[in-house]
Amino acid sequence: MAAWDLSVTVEDLGSDAPPVTISVASDLHVGGVIVKLVEKTQIKRDWSDHALWWEQKQQWLLRTAWTLEKYGIHADARLVFMPQHKPIKLGLPNGKTLQLKACFSNPVFQTVMGICRMLNIRHPEELSLLRPVEEKKKKKDKDLAEEIYDLTEVPLSSVSRPCLYNGMPAHFADSEQMEDVYKMLSITQPPPAPEVIAKQYRPASVVDKAHINGRWLDSSRCLKKQGIQENDRLWLRFKYYAFYDMDPKYDVVRLTQLYEQARWAILLEDVDCTEEEMMLFGALQYHINKVSLTEPQTLSSSAALDDLESALMSLEVKMEGESSSASEMILSSGIVHFRPKRLTLKGYKQYWFKFQDTSISYFKSKEESIGEPIQQINLKGCEVAPDVNVTAQKFLIRLLIPAPEGMNEVYLRCENEQQYAQWMAGCRLASKGKSLADSSFQSEIQSIRSFLAMQKTNSGSSNNAAASDESINTHSLVSPRYHKKYKPKQLTPRILDAYQNVAQLSLTDALMRFLQIWQALPDFGLSYVVVRFKGSRKDEVLGIAPNRLIRIDLGVGDVVKTWRYNNMKQWNVNWDIKQMAIEFEGNVNIAFGCVTADCKIVHEFIGGYIFMSTRSREKSDTLNEELFHKLTGGHEAL
Repeated sequence: MAAWDLSVTVEDLGSDAPPVTISVASDLHVGGVIVKLVEKTQIKRDWSDHALWWEQKQQWLLRTAWTLEKYGIHADARLVFMPQHKPIKLGLPNGKTLQLKACFSNPVFQTVMGICRMLNIRHPEELSLLRPVEEKKKKKDKDLAEEIYDLTEVPLSSVSRPCLYNGMPAHFADSEQMEDVYKMLSITQPPPAPEVIAKQYRPASVVDKAHINGRWLDSSRCLKKQGIQENDRLWLRFKYYAFYDMDPKYDVVRLTQLYEQARWAILLEDVDCTEEEMMLFGALQYHINKVSLTEPQTLSSSAALDDLESALMSLEVKMEGESSSASEMILSSGIVHFRPKRLTLKGYKQYWFKFQDTSISYFKSKEESIGEPIQQINLKGCEVAPDVNVTAQKFLIRLLIPAPEGMNEVYLRCENEQQYAQWMAGCRLASKGKSLADSSFQSEIQSIRSFLAMQKTNSGSSNNAAASDESINTHSLVSPRYHKKYKPKQLTPRILDAYQNVAQLSLTDALMRFLQIWQALPDFGLSYVVVRFKGSRKDEVLGIAPNRLIRIDLGVGDVVKTWRYNNMKQWNVNWDIKQMAIEFEGNVNIAFGCVTADCKIVHEFIGGYIFMSTRSREKSDTLNEELFHKLTGGHEAL
């Protein structure tokens, strides 16, 4: 074959250096091109991380056995020879910034796996990278250089096969400076100053919350293809709110960073909570900070953890639907007030309720409960959420019942704490297909009651000298809405009041409890995108949760429809017109175009959550990367 000249820019020679010209033939393979380049540059160094990037096609030439002809490369191709790993600035959930070398040539999914291996975070499939939101910068802030923790010297070999030393990757034991980085990753940060909270971007509406989800990077494509440059800033965040196999023994960094992400979600009002819950979150933050200063920083396993494990399992009501043998135990604690939909003007009506197996039936009165019920509701596969305010004696159970066209919303109002604990426990078990005769029924009641006890205020206990002898900056513990509503001295007794209920918890238990209460919030785990449904003339919001999709009317801000993934038959994307079509059981079809995010992002969220639900201990701990790409890759996967 005839020889011809190929010009290649070698990044290591500097930006001003002219391209290196080598003589090649079309049947020369890419590996041969690299050998010729290295010989021509005459630089002695390790070139193993380098590869060729084809500028016009925005493509890496990673198949070194392929010939130039097979790739379709001619003399006019603009090729760059550069390292595949380059430094980026990585913003962590705790607000700190790392500088580390990330892979620019692999799909982002693998790049995140590499970053998580370096930082000792298990289950990297739950995290991803996104473009950051710009902070409001004031002139006087410009002088403050931010602290950057440098990990660029960590050898790539130790990242691909990390070995642990004292529970942390060996590269963190190399020097005092590296140990400091690991401490920053694994120890919770002190409560942020109120002015730091005020400076952060805070979504004012559901549409604002939707805009952040347009910033996620595409997991199927590499950083270079998505326009990311060396030293660019990216955020590492938990993207999928389905946290698998959280074990404080092995997940120190994962648990700490998840707590930090949850804490900021609450401080910046990304997720709504009641005033009472906010005081409890404030008390837990205060306690976690206090204990982390005194307790040695090893998150240890404890007996209380086993209880928390089971409590967390009950929060995983969402993803489960196992069945167990039904038994004839009946809970007919009588009068429950019932309301079928949130925004109806009708109040609650009083009925006589009966709970049997996995169903609840209701009657006009106790006397009529021998005959046919007004309605029987099967709770298997339903969703159960608490809506409780202990001080106001409000005990509501919100049920989302599966129906062919979506989900029906029902509210039950209980008379008192005892009745609420029993019915809530019954509903949670029934949603998993378990009856009241199940052995876990009593422990479920106990777990709910201890949860309620934490929200009780101890009148007079705020004078407790042990707690009030130190000044606490309460505006660091609650969201800015409460800065405006209350002065610090009004907040202090309320937070210290809630603190009395958590003061005995160890550091690990307090972190787990914080996450547990966060996961129990009605809006937990919702990622929003603005969409336009087919046939509709207005924008609406689609909420993507770990187990369902919800349609929200922007005018009212209310949930119009809910569709569960386990009723989904298939979903398709028309990439040309950027429209998603989903088919559910019962001949229900929906289609929509995405307004605030690329439809690849929505497609990836849905496929990602379906992938998360396939994980199980039986299938071993190896990550089925191929299945993830099949479910999320779209046309990239093909």
